[in-house]
Amino acid sequence: MPEPRKIAVARIWRGRTRRDIADEYERYNYDEGIRPLIEKASAVQTFRKDGEDETEFMTISYWPDFDAMTGFSGGDPAEIHHLPRDPEYLIELPSSVEILDLRVDAGQP
Repeated sequence: MPEPRKIAVARIWRGRTRRDIADEYERYNYDEGIRPLIEKASAVQTFRKDGEDETEFMTISYWPDFDAMTGFSGGDPAEIHHLPRDPEYLIELPSSVEILDLRVDAGQP
């Protein structure tokens, strides 16, 4: 039987880009932001919502505790950590992330 996931905290980041460069940003974001996150977090999910002129991205990373996030970010994980080219791609730089305590996890392990 698989070992249960050790997830207690979720960190949620959201950003928006122009629709015409969304595919390019998605590749950049994956290579520079998501790939390193996958190596450290307990789990990672990314979401994309295309609008007529804008595309919204959301990344949720799951962690066993707040300290694990701190170890990855090298600082306060509640503070936003922009990728170097985010100012080129994003309509506005996000000013915050959400950190939520996981209360129920009824999904598959």
